[in-house]
Amino acid sequence: MVRKIEGPARIPVPGGKIIDEHVGRVGSGDEAISIAHMTAPPGWEEPAQTPSFTEYTVVLRGTLVVEHAEGTTRVEAGQSVVTEPGEKVRYSVGPEGAEYIAVCLPAFSPEAAGRD
Repeated sequence: MVRKIEGPARIPVPGGKIIDEHVGRVGSGDEAISIAHMTAPPGWEEPAQTPSFTEYTVVLRGTLVVEHAEGTTRVEAGQSVVTEPGEKVRYSVGPEGAEYIAVCLPAFSPEAAGRD
């Protein structure tokens, strides 16, 4: 069955970050996968989390910074990063902010994010 999604669901988050979920629990009712377009302003950061999903992230603009057990990984525009379930990570952005696409398997939920 073909399902057209007219537009994303805007998910409110603190700190000025914008999450537009195109596919997922909020955007389309899908629990198997979420696909979201994110825009984070300069200086944005979030608490550490230990998610129960795999997250695939493609950076479109700016720099996404991922802190993890092995150190810090800077992901620039045109690059991607994959984080595994059960891995403690903390996301922030570079001084120019960042725009990116995040795909989560299974779909993102606040409970599955495992935020500190």
